[in-house]
Amino acid sequence: QVQLVESGGGLVQPGGSLRLSCAASGRTFSEYAMGWFRQAPGKEREFVAAIRWSAGSTYYADSVKGRFTISRDNAKNTVYLQMNSLKPEDTAVYYCAARILSGYFTSNFYYSRSFYDYWGQGTQVTVSS
Repeated sequence: QVQLVESGGGLVQPGGSLRLSCAASGRTFSEYAMGWFRQAPGKEREFVAAIRWSAGSTYYADSVKGRFTISRDNAKNTVYLQMNSLKPEDTAVYYCAARILSGYFTSNFYYSRSFYDYWGQGTQVTVSS
């Protein structure tokens, strides 16, 4: 089993920044994918960003490209989502997700909710003046 714990959410004004963290623990593994998804009230959970751990390959939704950056800290088993130039439409519960990789997957897999086996509890991000 893999446990994921998110932190770093909160209230921020439009144009501001936040950094979310997701700490992974439990089963050890050599290669995995980690992603961030978000869900606004009344909407489906949507892809935000993902990273392939060993290679550092990153993937972004068009809506956040150029504003959000996903990164990882190997020593801490932690993935980050740096969010800049936040907009009211970024308001949502942000979820961290993980999948242990057993082979190569093309980039399109990383964008799908069903690709991920483990999920965190979510952290609220509210962008409002």
